[in-house]
Amino acid sequence: MKINDLPDYQSNSVISREIIKKNEGTITFFAFDEGQGLSEHTAPFDALVYIMDGKADIIIDGHNNTLCSGEMIVLPANHPHALKAIKPFKMLLVMIKSPEKKTG
Repeated sequence: MKINDLPDYQSNSVISREIIKKNEGTITFFAFDEGQGLSEHTAPFDALVYIMDGKADIIIDGHNNTLCSGEMIVLPANHPHALKAIKPFKMLLVMIKSPEKKTG
């Protein structure tokens, strides 16, 4: 598979395509049209967002981070986060699932 074979932008839409899905984690491709996004939510595992193209605001715990093509950020587990396209953007979301260590 070539990265250029992944879906392109669609007007007023968010496109997603799961590339890898395993018990240990997932890699998902997203394409967001300008103004589109994902509302605030949490996830039980850390995730890495890599911006492939465009420009996005990524809000973590209420703090805004503006990322452009070639930049990445970690979304910490159990912290609220949201995404919004400033310009159309494409990203890879890499989530590695690992059990929490129990102390005790």
